[in-house]
Amino acid sequence: MFAGGGAASAGSGMQSIIMILVMLGLFYFMAIRPQKKREKEVNEMRSSIKAGDEIITIGGIYGKVFQAKEDYIVIEVIPSKVKMKFTKWAVSSVVNSKAVKEIEEEVDEVVEEIQEESETE
Repeated sequence: MFAGGGAASAGSGMQSIIMILVMLGLFYFMAIRPQKKREKEVNEMRSSIKAGDEIITIGGIYGKVFQAKEDYIVIEVIPSKVKMKFTKWAVSSVVNSKAVKEIEEEVDEVVEEIQEESETE
């Protein structure tokens, strides 16, 4: 009588351990791994900053990189020509003006097509 109850409890304990391991595995693949990938991309972006790039800081300051060193950058705030020094970790994103221009051109083409279609109707 006691032997059968012990086997059922051992199987139940093993199921609990397996479920915990599965949950930890899911947590790793759903939370930790994507975060590490994002950190790697941000670090690559920050290390590739060079003079002439347009950036946005984490505080929302938009400017052009005037000087880039290993651990800090000097940006020039566009309208006022004021120069500010920041550590590289303060950079939120690099604004790729070429990509922005390409997107604007695509939007202009779509708008022209829509206007032509509405004129023919």
